Amino acid sequence: EDILYFRGELLNLVSKTVSRNARGERRLGTMGACLSAPPPQQQGAQYRPPAVSAAAARQEALFFPDAAMPCHRWMRGQRCTRKHCDYSHQHTSLSKLVWRLGEARSTLDVCVFTISCKEIFDAIVAAAARGVRVRVVTDDEKMQDQGSKAFNLKAQRGVEVRNDRNERSHMHHKFAVVDGRMLLNGSFNWTRSAVLNNRENVVISHDPYLVADFANEFNRLWEEFKYNR
Repeated sequence: EDILYFRGELLNLVSKTVSRNARGERRLGTMGACLSAPPPQQQGAQYRPPAVSAAAARQEALFFPDAAMPCHRWMRGQRCTRKHCDYSHQHTSLSKLVWRLGEARSTLDVCVFTISCKEIFDAIVAAAARGVRVRVVTDDEKMQDQGSKAFNLKAQRGVEVRNDRNERSHMHHKFAVVDGRMLLNGSFNWTRSAVLNNRENVVISHDPYLVADFANEFNRLWEEFKYNR
């Protein structure tokens, strides 16, 4: 009876937490509304980190597609001076993902099928510029695609890149481990097309056991592909 009571109390707690998180998400009004002609107060708004509850900071799900790409000036914390800016000036799933990558302070391990999204590419390069150790594992064939940013990463100071070098199969993972404590994982390909067109998801988790499993998988692949640079 005590066990059943405990389970009931735990379920009630989870239900209340999820409800609070859902209300908090609605307050954000996210998923990137397209602001083709935003009001002056929105157009001049400056970038701020997304306001999330303590629970959402530990676990969060992002869903694509976004309605618009984020404004680059807004992402840099600058005021957008365009009279009719077609880009988003509020947080979208992409801007939240980029913000999470920007939290890296010591290590950033990226294991993705392909990278062609400039905003994500810039976040990876910026991490390396901050002194973060950046390692990237990707698919050898996708590195050669037109518009691929993975190949360009090889030329960036502080970024190490390895690939699977396998014609019969693909390195099809889509995850990243930030500072060994945060996992970004889901169906989302790190491409502009996926941002704007595909039904995709990214789950953000700080669960230590889950993070450790993905960190171990990354290290295993990093060692396996040590000659594929």
